[in-house]
Amino acid sequence: MTEKDALIRFGVSMNQDLVEQFDKIIDKQGYDNRSEAIRDLIRKALIEPTMLQQTQAVAGTIVIVYDHAFNGLAAYLIELQHHFHHEIISTMHVHLNHAQCLEVLVVRGVYRKLNELCQQIQVQKGVFYAELSVTHMNEESVAEHSHLK
Repeated sequence: MTEKDALIRFGVSMNQDLVEQFDKIIDKQGYDNRSEAIRDLIRKALIEPTMLQQTQAVAGTIVIVYDHAFNGLAAYLIELQHHFHHEIISTMHVHLNHAQCLEVLVVRGVYRKLNELCQQIQVQKGVFYAELSVTHMNEESVAEHSHLK
């Protein structure tokens, strides 16, 4: 284990009611111990949009639900995806019903640019939902994709 990977122990103080509620939640989610649950909470907090640097390399998804019959929307979304072809790794398109489609864009790139793509989708009339969800890319991944810097 490298020094960077070494585990550090620290104490956390909470009132009993809060600990009991936390234990119920983590038991229901299948955690074996509090430590792993707390690590996951911290990891999640670190990738909150307010914590990310605009120039940070990330990977994730943009989930979109939209009305495919809305005038020109489908064509606009395709054109937009072509404009961001360097950031979009893959797409999946699902017909939810006669009028609604769900698309999942798998994306990788600089957070600012991925957020810009999501915002351009969100503001379109006929888009019911668009959300960007990302995670950090480790240094090896960024080095492999040097165009992300």
